[in-house]
Amino acid sequence: MNNAVLNNKIIVKSFEDILKSLSEKEKNVIERRVWLNWDKETLQNIGNSFSPSITRERVRQIEDSWIKKIGRIIKATLLTKIQSVSIDFLKLHWGVMSKDKLINNVIKELAIDADVNHSILEMIIQSDFEIKKSKQKLGCQIYFYLPNISKNDIENVYKEALKILKKKKDVVTKNSLFENVLNWLSKPVSITFIDSSLELFDDIVYWEENLVWLTKWKILNPKTLKDKAIYVMKKEKTPMYFVEISNKITQMLEEKVKVNTIHNELIRNNEFVLIWRWIYALKEWGFNPGTVLDVISSILEKNWEPMSTEEITKEVLKIRNVKQTTIYMNLQNKKAIERVGRNYYQLKK
Repeated sequence: MNNAVLNNKIIVKSFEDILKSLSEKEKNVIERRVWLNWDKETLQNIGNSFSPSITRERVRQIEDSWIKKIGRIIKATLLTKIQSVSIDFLKLHWGVMSKDKLINNVIKELAIDADVNHSILEMIIQSDFEIKKSKQKLGCQIYFYLPNISKNDIENVYKEALKILKKKKDVVTKNSLFENVLNWLSKPVSITFIDSSLELFDDIVYWEENLVWLTKWKILNPKTLKDKAIYVMKKEKTPMYFVEISNKITQMLEEKVKVNTIHNELIRNNEFVLIWRWIYALKEWGFNPGTVLDVISSILEKNWEPMSTEEITKEVLKIRNVKQTTIYMNLQNKKAIERVGRNYYQLKK
């Protein structure tokens, strides 16, 4: 039996067999909490169904007591595999993991069917005496943790990270954030613990694997068309044709945007810089507005003497990512530039 493969059918059947050892009242409540026969009910609804009614907190206490009772029975069944693997994962993550992340890791590790009832797995994990589960809290995911982990330590990690991000007011790398949190905490903890703790909070987001942001920052939660264009361009990290910006907004943010509408937005907001015909960059990238010819003219204007093709090209490439042939072509504009000597140019007088 211990070598049997766990699947949804076996898990549900084993769990139903365990419930037979409970009283009808206990069984009724547990079933209503794990979707065995009907939609999962809230603690409040279950409390109201008692006569006289009881509070949702009292229902939670009763539920926890019954779950631990189930846990003693599970230890003698195949379902104990789920508990032991859960403890292994928690130890690997320094004692704390979000409920959903732990359950998904267990499913993958034990090759359980993808359509398995997550509520049953949650109750099986929670029934182990070595595992604790947090209460529902606004802005924080429900998580499992080991008895040696203090919820205060998790909160302190979050508070310090929040202070650092608010002060920085910009994206930071995970390593930089973790090191700063370590320096400010009064109690030594591991990098893994910091990582696992911050994953629990809704207003802290890991972006592109190694970057950390706050969800309230517009770049991660763009509302206006301008913010959406900035979001796309920062993701692409390169100047873009206005039609491409429109297409990327549709692709990345699943919102259809008219090409003319996005073009008008790029024109009227000074956060964007026109750097070539219909090609835009972000002003914060250091681009100067205008065409390549405008850039060349600006460079020549700052110099008292004519400049060579090589010198001009070098200066243009510092501020514009363009082909050298584009620079050479613009140097042939006789209305704005004049050639003096071999491969030397100055502004037309």
